[in-house]
Amino acid sequence: MTDIKDISGDIKLEQIDADTWSIRLAGNWTQGANIKPVEQVLAQLAAATSFARLTLQAGDLDRWDSRLPTYLLAILDYCHTKRIQPDLSGLPEGVQGLLKLARAVPERAGDRRSAQQTPALAKIGKMVLSGLADTKGLVIFIGETVLAGISLMRGKARFRAVDLFLCIQEAGPGALAIVTLISLLVGLILAFVGAVQLAMFGAQIFIADLVGLGTVREMGALMTAVIMSGRTGAAYAAQLGTMNVNSEIDALKTMGISPMEFLVLPRMLALILMLPLLCIYADFMGILGGGIVTTSAFDVSLTQYFNQLSKAVDLTDFSIGLFKSLVFAVLIATAGCMRGMQCGRSASAVGDAATAAVVNSIVYIVVADSIITLICNRLGI
Repeated sequence: MTDIKDISGDIKLEQIDADTWSIRLAGNWTQGANIKPVEQVLAQLAAATSFARLTLQAGDLDRWDSRLPTYLLAILDYCHTKRIQPDLSGLPEGVQGLLKLARAVPERAGDRRSAQQTPALAKIGKMVLSGLADTKGLVIFIGETVLAGISLMRGKARFRAVDLFLCIQEAGPGALAIVTLISLLVGLILAFVGAVQLAMFGAQIFIADLVGLGTVREMGALMTAVIMSGRTGAAYAAQLGTMNVNSEIDALKTMGISPMEFLVLPRMLALILMLPLLCIYADFMGILGGGIVTTSAFDVSLTQYFNQLSKAVDLTDFSIGLFKSLVFAVLIATAGCMRGMQCGRSASAVGDAATAAVVNSIVYIVVADSIITLICNRLGI
């Protein structure tokens, strides 16, 4: 038996015969022990003459922890790659058991992270496929919603009135505080921004025109929709997603109850009913905020402010804002409920669904607002 090299104080590589080599382990194999890296052992094995069998022995082993099995696994992987037969009979039973447990289920292809970067074309392809899947899911959800709406108009939709009232309470009165704060501050900001420019020409009275038209036609509906997308749309996604995790939606299907009618319709109806009312309230608070700035910081009385406001804003402007809020309500309810119904069955999936609901709602709102504004501009209204 020839001692080839003392790799470290705790490991020796020896040749037993022409076809067999041995690795002897000794000493302390715990965290912090001075042991050379396993790569050096593998380099010694690669430099040795070809052999078919490797025995692992640990007769003088003192103490060990998880560092020893991890070290040995690297050696066993090398043996598997080089088609070398390992002999583990010389190891302690505990080490043998851990090694068998670690190698009981082989690693699946693709589980380990690859250092290779995904080609740009593949990334584009994945994005396109993901967009097509989302579009397909949206179309299917809209179709199911339309069918549920038809059942509602025929008086055959199955949902509880108490659920509708609870959703109205959450989407309406429950949102008054945050809508009040944001709308008032938006009105203040619009007034300040306009006043800086108008004061240069002594035209402070036209702050009422800026605040009134900006709030009634755009900011009232838009800011209310953004608030509700983060507050109510995310709540819808989280509620329905949690029901999906707990298999409550599957239970409804098993009992023959349509989840679209029982869960989605009350939430959508509540948001469609409440968002236009919140929009009117937001318009009032925004105009009030602009009036506070105009009357307190500039030589404009409250009567002059409201008189100028009544000349600048008419019923058509209010109607456009209300129509936008109605469209936004449908979009927010669709995004929130759709993401909740499509949610996976884990806690992280519920969080992802809530996040996706907010992001989708805001994107839908901005796109819809742009389209409606362009149409109104082309029609001259």
